[in-house]
Amino acid sequence: MELVIRGALVVDGSGAPGRRADVALAGGRIAAISAVAGPRLTGRRVLDAGGLVLAPGFVDMHAHSDLALLRDPEHTAKAAQGVTLEVIGQDGLSYAPVDDRVLDPLRRQIAGWNGGGPGGSSSDGVAFDWRTVGAYLDRLDRGPGGDGIAVNAAYLVPQGTVRALAVGWEDRPATDGELAHMKRLVAEGLAQGAVGMSSGLTYTPGMYAPTAELTELCRVVAAHGGYYCPHHRSYGAGALGAYAEMLGLARDSGCALHLAHATMNFDVNAGRAAELTALLDRALADGVDVSLDTYPYLAGCTTLAALLPSWAAAGGPEATLARLRDADTAARIRHALDVEGSDGSHGVPMDWSTIEVSGVGDPALAEWVGRRLPDFDAARRLLLDDRLATTILQHVGHEENVRAIMAHPAHTGGSDGILHGAKPHPRAYGTFPHYLGHYVRELGVLTLEECVHHLTARPAARLRLADRGLVREGYVADLVLFDPATVAAGATYEEPRRGPVGVPYVLVGGEFVIREGRRTTAVPGRAVRGRG
Repeated sequence: MELVIRGALVVDGSGAPGRRADVALAGGRIAAISAVAGPRLTGRRVLDAGGLVLAPGFVDMHAHSDLALLRDPEHTAKAAQGVTLEVIGQDGLSYAPVDDRVLDPLRRQIAGWNGGGPGGSSSDGVAFDWRTVGAYLDRLDRGPGGDGIAVNAAYLVPQGTVRALAVGWEDRPATDGELAHMKRLVAEGLAQGAVGMSSGLTYTPGMYAPTAELTELCRVVAAHGGYYCPHHRSYGAGALGAYAEMLGLARDSGCALHLAHATMNFDVNAGRAAELTALLDRALADGVDVSLDTYPYLAGCTTLAALLPSWAAAGGPEATLARLRDADTAARIRHALDVEGSDGSHGVPMDWSTIEVSGVGDPALAEWVGRRLPDFDAARRLLLDDRLATTILQHVGHEENVRAIMAHPAHTGGSDGILHGAKPHPRAYGTFPHYLGHYVRELGVLTLEECVHHLTARPAARLRLADRGLVREGYVADLVLFDPATVAAGATYEEPRRGPVGVPYVLVGGEFVIREGRRTTAVPGRAVRGRG
C-alpha cells in the first residue's frame, strides 16, 4: 500500500455512525479498510490520524471558480476547506460554449464574478483558447501550468450563454430556428462532458427565456441523463412562485432538478422556510427528482448590475451603460428599484443599507470596498465608473430559514463562492468548515454524520458519480481529515480570506493537496465529465 491512514474516525458519507478504522490507499483509490480492532494495515507511508475524522472530500455544488482554477494553481480557498470537487458553470453564465462575437460582452458581464474583462489574451492571466465545452474541460485538465488543477471540477452548460449565442441579449421569444440551435448547443455540451445545465433567471439574457423554452431545453438535458440547476426568477417577493415554476418544469420535462442556493431572503420571507420545504416534500412525493444546495450564511453576493430591471440590461453591457448615462432613463431605473422593486432585485423595493460593496474592477475605485451604498445615485455613479464590474454583498437573509432548509433531506452544500474582489463573501473561504464547526458542533442543527452525508454522498449521487462521495474500497481517494473539536471557518466578513482551522489533511486522487494544514504543490485535479 502507498499510504495507510491509521486510527481515524471514519465518517464514510453514507450517514451511518462513524467507526475507527485504518484506510489504505493505492493507485489513487481506496484499496482497503480495516477496523482498528482487526488486523492493522501496513504501507510505505503511515499517517497517524488518531483524534481526526476521515471523510470523503467535500463537493461544492455551487462554485464560481471557472477562471480561478485556470489562474491560480494553489486554489487554497477551496482546497483548504476539504473541497475536492467543484461544480462550475453556474447561474447560466460561463465561458463555454462561446464564439468570438459573444465572448467579449460575456466576459464584461461576469467580470464581477471572475475578474478580467474583454480582450483576447488579457492581463487576468487566462488565454481564452477554447470555444466548446469539450475544449474548456480539456483546458481544465491541463490547468494553469499544463499539469492539472488543484481540485476536480464538473461543468454545467450555461443556458444564458447559450441564449446569447442563439438569440443575443434581446428580450424576446426565440424563433423555432433559434430554439433548435439552443437545443443543439445544450446537447453538444452534454455529449462533450457537462453534467447538466444551469440558468440564471434574474440575469440577462437567460431571464428572457419563458418557461416553455426552458422546458424544451430540459427535455434535452433529461435525454442525456443530466440535471437542471436554476438560479430561479426570485428569491424575494416571488420566491415561492419561482420555486413552484421550477418544480413544475421538472415534472413536465422529466428532468432532474437541483435548486441553486435555495434561500428564502428579504423581510417578506422571514420565517417562511416551512412553505418551501412543504413544496419540496409534495414534489418528492409525486416522484420529482429534486435536490438543492445552500450556503450557511445570511448575506447574499452578486454583481451590482444584477439588481437592475431586466429591461435596463437588454442588449448587453454597452446598452446598459448607455441607459445609465441617460438622465431620463436613469430616473425610470431608480423608480423601478426604489419604488416598484425590479425583477433584478427580486421584486422587493431597494433597501440600500443592505448593499455592501465587496469588489471593484477598477483599482482606482478601491475606496468603495467595504462601504454601504447610500442610494441609487451612488450606485449609478459606481456602475458607470466601474463599467458594471462591481460586486456586492446583500445582507437580506434570515437565520431561521437557513437552519430549516439545511436540515431538509434533499439538501447539499454549495459555497456560491466568488473569489474575485478585494473583500469577498467569507463563504468562498469558509463554507464547509462553517457547516461542521458552527452548525454541527456548536448548534447541533445536523449531526456530524448527517452533515458529512449532505456534503459528500448526496451531491455525488446527484452528479451520478459511481466511485466518489463515500469511503469505500475501490472508490477514488478524494478524502479530508478534520478535527471535529476544532474545525471552524477562519473567514469572517471583516477578514474574508482567512483560512479555516482544524482541517490538516486533504487528498485528491490519493495525493495530498493539504498536508499539516499547508498547501502542497500537487495539482491532481481534473475535469470530471458527465456520461451524456
